[in-house]
Amino acid sequence: MSAFTYDTNGDMLAEGVALRTIAQQVGTPFYCYSAAALRAGWQEFADGMRGMNASVCYALKANSNLAVIKLFGDLGAGADIVSVGEMRRALAAGIPGRKIIYSGVGKKPSELMAALQAGIGQINVESSAELETLNAVAGQLGVKADITIRVNPDIDAGTHEKITTGRKENKFGIDIDLARDAFALAGRLPNLKVVGVAMHIGSQLTTLDPYRAAIARVRELIVQLRADGHRIGRFDIGGGLGIVYADETPPSIADFLQVVRRETDGLGCELTFEPGRRLVGEAGVLVGEVILVKPGVSKTFVVVDAAMNDLIRPTLYDAWHDIVPVRQPRPNAATIRCDIVGPICESGDYLAQNRDLPALSAGDLVMIRSAGAYGAVMASSYNSRPLAPEVMVDGTRFAVVRPRPTIDEMLSSERFPPWMEKA
Repeated sequence: MSAFTYDTNGDMLAEGVALRTIAQQVGTPFYCYSAAALRAGWQEFADGMRGMNASVCYALKANSNLAVIKLFGDLGAGADIVSVGEMRRALAAGIPGRKIIYSGVGKKPSELMAALQAGIGQINVESSAELETLNAVAGQLGVKADITIRVNPDIDAGTHEKITTGRKENKFGIDIDLARDAFALAGRLPNLKVVGVAMHIGSQLTTLDPYRAAIARVRELIVQLRADGHRIGRFDIGGGLGIVYADETPPSIADFLQVVRRETDGLGCELTFEPGRRLVGEAGVLVGEVILVKPGVSKTFVVVDAAMNDLIRPTLYDAWHDIVPVRQPRPNAATIRCDIVGPICESGDYLAQNRDLPALSAGDLVMIRSAGAYGAVMASSYNSRPLAPEVMVDGTRFAVVRPRPTIDEMLSSERFPPWMEKA
């Protein structure tokens, strides 16, 4: 059941709080996250993993708000990070270094050093060059780095081309046909300890067939690696399970974990899952206010104060997000076909195109669903627009978990060069 529903008076609620109440106190646009929905997603994983030697490391790239990270950390999650900034966030939210996995295709020596100094539990290496670099950095520190090698199983996840990561033409991981050579190199490097194999084939998967195929390919590799003398004790399966944006029917977490159970039966590996979107996507919404309605010759534009700098997914991925009025329309209310657009000076600044929505007027609030993943984290201050605040609701209480910066605060981070300073 969604955490965002109309009450009997027709007001859209986030759990037990009316979104219009938050709008009155915080202003628009704003992101709103449901703590209950976040916990429910985690619980599905916890229930499905019972009896498995498995753990969850939440993928911070989906939503790196400190309150969201801490909520999952308090429930027992580790963290999957792709930058030192995300590492600092995970540590600040209370997740211990040993429960953090550092992924990513391009880690600088300074970043690897920071990870080792922080006691990061696992580094997913994605190239032979990175093996050499990490070995040198670990040698400087006098430590041995626990690593998995991320392999690219050349499996098409059947998702958007910009978020698939498991095909040969993608930049991620080492081609599975070259993996044994990479593991052999790692075994010769004195400051590395190979502990497992990692994969991640893409994001927003709505069928389990790609997982079956990828796990089967990596399982064969693990058998080969063990025959080569490597001790492979971990299998990092990654994340990627899809959510509902429009009319998708993504598999349940329970069904996904059943497939993993069957495909890894007897393998004897500790399993790691790295969900991101699946845990936070439907748990968050973006709320904006209608500025004006602009009828045109060919179409009607509903201009709202949320824009592509707040939610870039429609512009970047042609992504669909359901949009509904915060005040429930009357049954059988007439609709208008319109584009929902922002005030940014770009033709690509839209949240939806050619939608049939109830008639809207200036001052009305709208809610953009499934915005909890890759929303606030991909936002920018383009056109010098302050970042939208983030709010967390828990039952009948709510709090701002990232405030909207003032324009003065934005300006204060910039400097004139010395030759422009006034005498």
